[in-house]
Amino acid sequence: MKVVFSRKGFDSQYGGMPSPILSDGTLLSLPIPSKEDNTKYAGLTWNGKSYYELIQELKPSSRIKANYTCHLDPDIRKETTGRLDGWKPAFGQTGSSLGHLQKQKVGVGDLFLFFGSFRQTEFIDGKLSYVKGASDLHIIYGYLQVGDIVYSQDNVPQWLAEHPHAKTERWKQPNAIFIASDSLSLCPEQPGAECLTYADRLVLTKQGYSKSIWDLPDFFRDIPITYNANAWKDDCFVSAAKGQEFVFEANSEAVEWIKHLLLQ
Repeated sequence: MKVVFSRKGFDSQYGGMPSPILSDGTLLSLPIPSKEDNTKYAGLTWNGKSYYELIQELKPSSRIKANYTCHLDPDIRKETTGRLDGWKPAFGQTGSSLGHLQKQKVGVGDLFLFFGSFRQTEFIDGKLSYVKGASDLHIIYGYLQVGDIVYSQDNVPQWLAEHPHAKTERWKQPNAIFIASDSLSLCPEQPGAECLTYADRLVLTKQGYSKSIWDLPDFFRDIPITYNANAWKDDCFVSAAKGQEFVFEANSEAVEWIKHLLLQ
């Protein structure tokens, strides 16, 4: 099974801030700004507040305005907006990043582990704030096991029509949409895609280090990860600063590690 560490959501470059770890453990990945898409931050909600309101509470100086649009992808949190009948979680990729996935032969049955930059938050007087002194961390916040792949606009099902990678302009270059399987093969009682609740085991960042320095198990030393050649430095893994999709072939130890990660 191919596994993909897939970097998504807000960071210092895209969005200008980390996504929030909410007090109930919700890892609320904030989708990056995109002028090419139609979904507005003001149209996405969590517990009665729009993503725009949450962004403004966390960073009043944010340049993001109420009418700004974003790239809601991967789209794996059902309750964040209205859905067409038959909706399933999905993730799109295009251009060179898609080419990389295809070169690595990522396909049906393979697994995306979505990670991003997060920081602990708290509510003060009803408004969301970052916890003072809390560090930015790379955290795995969700997953998607591939059940089907759409490679042509002609094959986009109706329920997928609102996905950003289903839009006509996306098909002017190589484009694909990975649709979640109905269940997770490693843990059949779990869905094929899901957002995860914070747990220490989901934190990639090594304690006390900058977010890109990871504390992966030692068996990963024997597993090549794309874009991360020579990443091991003594007792830590220094993840690539650039790149979206880091692919590796899971051995038996990696499979057991992933099962432990995703067990809810």
